[in-house]
Amino acid sequence: MTKISPRSTSHKPKSSTPQLPGYVYGPKKWAIAITASLGAVLEVIDTSIVNVALTDIQASLGATVTEVGWVVTSYAIANVILIPLTAWLGDYFGKKNYFIFSLIGFTISSVLCGFAVNLPTLIVARILQGLCGGGLLAKAQAILFETFPPEEQGIAQAVFGVGVISGPAIGPTLGGFLTDGLGWRWIFFVNIPFGILAVALAWVFLLKDKPKNEQQNRSVDWWGIGLLTLAIGCFQTVLEEGQKDYWFESSFISTFAVAAFAGLALFIWRELSTKHPAVDLRVLRHRSLAAGSLYSGILGMGLYGALFVVPVFAQSILHFTATQTGLLLAPGALASAITMIMLGKLSGKVDARLLIASGAIGMALVMFQLSSITPQTGIDDLYWPLIMRGAVTVLMFLPLSLASLAPLPQKDISAGSGFYNLTRQLGGSVGIAILTTLLEQREAFHRAILTSHVTPYDPQTNQRLDSLAGALQNRGMDAATAHQQALTVISLTIDQQSAVLSFADIFRFVGVVFLCSLPLLLFLGKGGSGAKAPAAH
Repeated sequence: MTKISPRSTSHKPKSSTPQLPGYVYGPKKWAIAITASLGAVLEVIDTSIVNVALTDIQASLGATVTEVGWVVTSYAIANVILIPLTAWLGDYFGKKNYFIFSLIGFTISSVLCGFAVNLPTLIVARILQGLCGGGLLAKAQAILFETFPPEEQGIAQAVFGVGVISGPAIGPTLGGFLTDGLGWRWIFFVNIPFGILAVALAWVFLLKDKPKNEQQNRSVDWWGIGLLTLAIGCFQTVLEEGQKDYWFESSFISTFAVAAFAGLALFIWRELSTKHPAVDLRVLRHRSLAAGSLYSGILGMGLYGALFVVPVFAQSILHFTATQTGLLLAPGALASAITMIMLGKLSGKVDARLLIASGAIGMALVMFQLSSITPQTGIDDLYWPLIMRGAVTVLMFLPLSLASLAPLPQKDISAGSGFYNLTRQLGGSVGIAILTTLLEQREAFHRAILTSHVTPYDPQTNQRLDSLAGALQNRGMDAATAHQQALTVISLTIDQQSAVLSFADIFRFVGVVFLCSLPLLLFLGKGGSGAKAPAAH
């Protein structure tokens, strides 16, 4: 009798999901996700944490309102200049080395910001912080796309998105607490322990860089870097400073606008004609990235613009403190985080365009609801709309990232992520610039309309004026003073009403922008099926 070998009867367990080469499996991938996301969160929070402390910084360093604004502007300019260069810098120095260097530089520059003794020192430190921070956001997202297999990209990008979306809301809250409790310098010192932790995690968990190949040892495209710096730096300066200088009425703004246009044209020509560009614009040959980046710019305009308008309304109309404003935004940030985790498990199974469209329509409805504000609007009227805003934001952010970047081959992920994040950042700057200008123009418009109805020949005006003057006389004022004070009260009431009407116009405008953006979704891929595309490469 022939004996059957036990070996021949044994069955090897079959893996339900084949492991693809080039990706990380097991617990280590989650350690990498936490490490990369922590770096991104540090950068995003520092974009908004300074805003609530500008008044304290101005008083402490003896600066004017215009001068202290450069504490924010300098960071934003440096940040957007570096973002498109992150792919090249990662290839040239090694992805792990560059990410760790960015974390160390960001932490050290935060220390320099905290110890700044005058405004020029603080601005220089903020420029260094922005340059180092620019390498964290796009590179963190690229690391996740290169680490997680296609079928797990949804949950990986959800972990990343929690910080990116919540950061702009957490920043003012944290900044308000630190500024009111410990002083403005602590909004920078708070980065030190988290920066050290992020460096340690990156050193331990990030994958070692592969040996440099001949392409990575190529010469540096200094012309491309210089033209990019000129174009993006001038354009961001125009966006940040245009409203203060009345846009093109200022020769300063006009000169920078021309320099930005010329620098951009020369930069595009240079990068498309050189063999080894600093920024690989050819990555836009991927339709998903080109369409997704365009929509990302619009998304940045709506998301960051809306997030900019709400705190301004709360502080100027409701007279909230920085801490109260931050607490107003906090529930929305929590709603974003919860929705992000829930959606991360489903995003790969649902058409991304359907999710983005649902989010855009939901955001429009929230904006239209906020447009019903009045001078009597309180925190209860804003609570649920802001929570809904936080939730529907995720319906656009996460699917759009997957639909834009997941179909790219791994070799193009870094360049694609840099360009995608650049458009969102620039979109936010453009959105804030547009909304700031519209806010001022609509306020002037509504004031002119309201003032035209307040005349000595209007019975209601005279009745209101007599009522106020009588009340003030009953408090001991003489007739002439009471009449003058009554006129002042009416003028302040008109100012408040025109401001509220202008905020309502802004909310409606943002809602219309989201509705008008829906046709762009026709150029995007489904996202869910496209997420498996990298496996083919």
